Amino acid sequence: MAGMDGPEAGDGPRQPRLGAVLTGLCVTEIVSWGVLYYAFPVLAPSIRADTGWSPSLTTAAFSGALVVAAIVGIPVGRLLDRHGPRAIMTIGSVLATAACVVIAWSPNLIIFAVGWLLAGVAMAGILYQAAFAALTRWYGSRRVRALTAVTLVAGLASTVFAPLTDALNSVLDWRGVLTVLAIGLAVITIPVHAIVLRRRWPADIAPAAHAAVDLDRHVATVQRSREFWFLTAGLTLASIATFAVLINLVALLTERGLSSALAAWTLGLGGVGQVAGRMFYPALARRIGVRARTLIIFGLVAITTAVLALVPGPTGALIVIVMIAGVARGIGTLLQATAVPDRWGALAYGRISGVLAAPVTFASALAPWIGTTLAILVGGYPAMFGVLAVLATVAVILLGFSVPRRPPDHRPT
Repeated sequence: MAGMDGPEAGDGPRQPRLGAVLTGLCVTEIVSWGVLYYAFPVLAPSIRADTGWSPSLTTAAFSGALVVAAIVGIPVGRLLDRHGPRAIMTIGSVLATAACVVIAWSPNLIIFAVGWLLAGVAMAGILYQAAFAALTRWYGSRRVRALTAVTLVAGLASTVFAPLTDALNSVLDWRGVLTVLAIGLAVITIPVHAIVLRRRWPADIAPAAHAAVDLDRHVATVQRSREFWFLTAGLTLASIATFAVLINLVALLTERGLSSALAAWTLGLGGVGQVAGRMFYPALARRIGVRARTLIIFGLVAITTAVLALVPGPTGALIVIVMIAGVARGIGTLLQATAVPDRWGALAYGRISGVLAAPVTFASALAPWIGTTLAILVGGYPAMFGVLAVLATVAVILLGFSVPRRPPDHRPT
């Protein structure tokens, strides 16, 4: 990653170089995702067994954090554009640490939920939205390689933190595990965000040919365009399909006859496919246009979801399909990260992407509940996956209309 470094006009000698920024964000993203997102599914059974709290209510508290992250992400986007990521991500790390402590030592379900809502505020400041805004502004036209690197590393968060959390839970109760994770989160992410992100924040201006552009007018024009609404609607539906498939995959596979252990390993192999897909995204972006690659990847989401709904086996075939679905899911994250600059340029990225991310994140928060409810309504997981395939197909159609006919007036700097 240091090879992506390079001089930048106006950089002071004491400022961290771009390679250090990227490496630091790779580290903090994998830790932040691991502690705030992937530890909960592992600890949930222990939490319920120890407290007797309802499974639906404990899961609702976790989903509530994602909803809060979606809402808070809108003003956070504006702050990122104006002030850069250092203060926001440092404060976010402090809040995340405090939230984990509150959750760990909550005496009742109400305090537990409050802790997760606080975690949602922290998520808006330290997960992908903030990291993407930082790398998009600092790397400019080289952003795809930087975004790929950080999502590639963060994609391993479940691989690292799911077994780590389980191992800790074998010697500590869930409260102790969260306390240890909170300490790790604080020790790693707070100093990295405070020190490594100490870099001049470039002015959010258009290239010289468009230096007089009005930022507010640009934001309003983009957000009122039909392409932006097609993009938002398409990514929202795709998010529902993608995350409902991810959360309910083990249930589908066990219904197909796989053991719970083999189903869990298959889910893990889907994560391997996700990382592999992100590795190949820069080459895909260089060779295929925005509309084509968007349709191909989200079309692959729809197809693999439909195949999982229709094909009962054999086991080897199901594993291959899950891995292909993981490839599409991994690239889909990068397509969302680059959706705004690929269509309208990097100008006011934080403000525009914050509005775009809100319904998409909200949809991902509701996806587990939507998938489970659909399975009940339609009589099983295969039929539920069929409905999700239809949603994913509608998303592909909408995304086909999300690319402006003319190239962006304001190219990424």
